[in-house]
Amino acid sequence: MASFPRAELEEMIRRFVAANDEAGRTGDWAPLAKFYAPDAVYSWNNGSSWEFVARGRQQILDWVFGTEMEGLEKWTYPYVRTLIDEQKGEVIGIWRQLAPVKGDDGKPYEIGGTGGSWFRYAGNQQWSWQRDFFDHTNAGKVFAQMAKNQQFTPKMIERLQKRSAMPGWVRRGEFDWYGTIEDREA
Repeated sequence: MASFPRAELEEMIRRFVAANDEAGRTGDWAPLAKFYAPDAVYSWNNGSSWEFVARGRQQILDWVFGTEMEGLEKWTYPYVRTLIDEQKGEVIGIWRQLAPVKGDDGKPYEIGGTGGSWFRYAGNQQWSWQRDFFDHTNAGKVFAQMAKNQQFTPKMIERLQKRSAMPGWVRRGEFDWYGTIEDREA
C-alpha cells in the first residue's frame, strides 16, 4: 500500500464529504462516481448469505449510486468522524443514516448503530476501494416500521421485493472483500 501526503487525503475527504452532502440534498448520487478510479471496487455485506460488490467506476455508478439507491434518494448520510492513515493511504469515515420521513416520535427515522466506510486511496482524488459497514438488525427494524406505516416509495418497495436479484449481489464467500494476503498483513 502506498503512502500519501496527509494534506492530499484531507482534501480528498473534504471534497468527497461535500459531494456526499450535496447528493443527500438533491437526491442525485451519480456525481459521486467521479471519486472512484476506473478499476475501483466498492462492497458491503448484505446479511448472513449475501455480499454486494461493484467492480469498476461504471458498475459503481450504475449499481451503488443507481439501483442500490432507488427509494433512498433523499436519505442523508452525514459524516460525523473521519480517521486518516496516510502511511497506508486509508480512511475510515463514520456516518449516520437518516430518512427523509418522520417516525411516530416526530423525528426522522434513523438507522442506529455504527455506519461507516473504509476507503483505500488511489491518488488523483479517487478511491481504489471502499467497504461499507452498518447495522443490519437496526436497518431491518427501521424498514419494518416504515413498511408498517406505509412510508416507502414505490421504488423502494420494488427494490426490496427484488432482494438478491438486484445487480451486484453475490453469495457470501464468492467475493474476498478484504483483498490480498498482503493487504491483510499490512
